[in-house]
Amino acid sequence: MAGNSIGQLFRVTTFGESHGPMIGVVIDGCPAGLDLDLDFVQLQMSRRKPGQSKITTQRKEDDEVQFVSGVFEGKTTGTPLAALIMNQGQREKDYDHLTQLYRPSHADYTYDAKYGHRDHRGGGRASARETAARVLAGSVAQLLLRRQEVSVTAYVSQVGPLKVEDSYEKLDFKNIEANLVRCPDLKMAEKMQKLIEEVKKDGDTVGGVITAVIQGCPQGLGEPVFDRLHADLGKAMLSINAVKGFEIGSGFKAPAMRGSEHNDLFVSQKGKIRTTTNFSGGIQGGISNGMDIYFNVAFKPVATLMRDQTTVDKQGQKAVVQGKGRHDPCVVPRAVPIVEAMAAITLVDHLLRHQAQQVTANG
Repeated sequence: MAGNSIGQLFRVTTFGESHGPMIGVVIDGCPAGLDLDLDFVQLQMSRRKPGQSKITTQRKEDDEVQFVSGVFEGKTTGTPLAALIMNQGQREKDYDHLTQLYRPSHADYTYDAKYGHRDHRGGGRASARETAARVLAGSVAQLLLRRQEVSVTAYVSQVGPLKVEDSYEKLDFKNIEANLVRCPDLKMAEKMQKLIEEVKKDGDTVGGVITAVIQGCPQGLGEPVFDRLHADLGKAMLSINAVKGFEIGSGFKAPAMRGSEHNDLFVSQKGKIRTTTNFSGGIQGGISNGMDIYFNVAFKPVATLMRDQTTVDKQGQKAVVQGKGRHDPCVVPRAVPIVEAMAAITLVDHLLRHQAQQVTANG
């Protein structure tokens, strides 16, 4: 497999490059009869698109979605759902100086090593521009999850050393879209924005962490042993550009705890089995247990700096990469809808797989 698809029953394939004429997505396995809320789809695209604020890249893209297959009279037909997004803000001349150079910490060298050639215009297929197609597919997945009363919410919980200390239960998610950083802690959001602006002024970049919460997830999702739900969520997140880490539930805090502290004790509440704590992050044995699923996704600082860096060219000769172009000083504000999209895609795939198993078992 070429690695451009994800999912089994809800299968998403993206295509296109940063500076090609368009990018797009094909969703195979989308159930028929879904009311395709185009306003919601476009809203999600607008949350990811470039040029939306002074702390993001100033590339201008409308990211208007054109569905070309799988929709009739506003509803999905069950046939492959295909959609296109036209590229508008290409500036190929910005990348002319990179035809022979390898940018530090980019995919330039590795693409050359794998394929023998590469698209130097913004990284081609390796560009974060590809994630627009993911958000498009993710918005469809979120509409499907709505029918099951399942929600996926992500927010920025850290920028550089600045970190939200409160757990997600104590935060007001209504504040996420009330600031440019998409951090629900408004005081911390101000500090984060100031840091991003300072870093941008210095021609540098900074990383961060996005926290995601899935609420209303039913029990029983996940396929032992290699398709555990948290394993597939981890793969989905680690497939996003610039992601360097994934932790679910107690994550890297767990090694410092004892089993007597970490075990989530079962209780019965209103006829439903729940746990008194949720260090498991809503998943046990790779299968959802009905509690909230929560996880963190770590993003590295953007590799493109607005300052010169030393490198080598294709012949291995020492060279200098000039710092220029349009790039995010911090990627996490625009990555929030991408994390939500990939989580939704993963959940819908497992939901359909679980429903298929139930039909088979009861048939």
